[in-house]
Amino acid sequence: MGHKLRTVDWNVKTMGHNLVTIDWNVTTMGRSFSWDFDYLSANYDRLRLAVRIYLALRIIQRIYYPILAVAGVPVNLVTIVILSRGKCGLSKCVTRYLVAMAAADLLVVIIDLILRQIPIAYYELLLLLDNIPVCNIHAVLLYAATDCSVWFTVTFTFDRLVAICCQKLKTKYCTEKTAAVVLGTVTVLSCLKDITWYFMLSRWYTLGNVPWFCTVEGSVNDWRVWGAIEIFHYILTPGVPFLLILLLNVLIVKHIVASNRARRRLRDHSSEESPSDPEITSRRKSIILLFVISGNFILLWSMFTLYSIWMRVLGFTDRNVIPPIFLMELGFMLQLLSCCTNTCIYAVTQTKFREQLKNLLKYPFSLIVKTIK
Repeated sequence: MGHKLRTVDWNVKTMGHNLVTIDWNVTTMGRSFSWDFDYLSANYDRLRLAVRIYLALRIIQRIYYPILAVAGVPVNLVTIVILSRGKCGLSKCVTRYLVAMAAADLLVVIIDLILRQIPIAYYELLLLLDNIPVCNIHAVLLYAATDCSVWFTVTFTFDRLVAICCQKLKTKYCTEKTAAVVLGTVTVLSCLKDITWYFMLSRWYTLGNVPWFCTVEGSVNDWRVWGAIEIFHYILTPGVPFLLILLLNVLIVKHIVASNRARRRLRDHSSEESPSDPEITSRRKSIILLFVISGNFILLWSMFTLYSIWMRVLGFTDRNVIPPIFLMELGFMLQLLSCCTNTCIYAVTQTKFREQLKNLLKYPFSLIVKTIK
């Protein structure tokens, strides 16, 4: 494996573990950069569009993933440090959610991007993983970190829904203590849910960019409950969170529109009111962060969610309309990008966060100047 010619029929396991063969039959040799580029260039006119896109993405990943890793680790570390200092003008409750989201994103960058996707992209250089029997442990950590990252976004959105739409419940629910309990509960449940991968997957890596990147235990392949457990995993992440975030944002928008209309009617009947309503202005600024974070999640997770649902639906139909494999690759690329964008979101939407970021970046230089003096 690796240096031998291999024919990749892209046998994709669906929910019943029936092998569905995609008729690409792309012959590869170790997934090397030069081979992919030469093969794509020499056979461009003869290849189908889906294969062209897939090979192009594989070439791009060798540049994209290392850059994302180099940026993702320090970006999330900086975000955790700045938010933990509590000087960004955010409530302690919101700060706790944002710190938890940044920490989960950092784990995803390390466990998924650095320890999974980069070895797959640089297959010919990192075959060492083939000899390390820890894939099932890796899978548990990876899926638990991903679940936490996704569900922390859901809990943050729900917290903002309560704060904006339920004033009576706000004082009891939107507290630092409640946030800690909610985040801790999500973490424990995610770990408990994903511990099943430890028993269903083998210790050995397949180095394939499929949702389960370890070999499946032989006894599990014939176990009918395995299909149900797999469906359960993909319903909970990313299916349910995706729908929940959409629903919660729709409810928030509906409440804001109705509230703003009511305030405008009150202003129209009062000659003492100024034309600009500071309450509406303040409310608008307070929800920008929520909408940008939610929109970022929905946008960057859409491709992965679409591919996951498509593959799950195949298990219930007799039609083998397989989604192009490049959708999965693109889905992974966008999903991992979502773990590195929140710092940019905070910098764009939060003035005090920008100030703290500038101070943090200036600090090493200030320290050097003081040392020299």
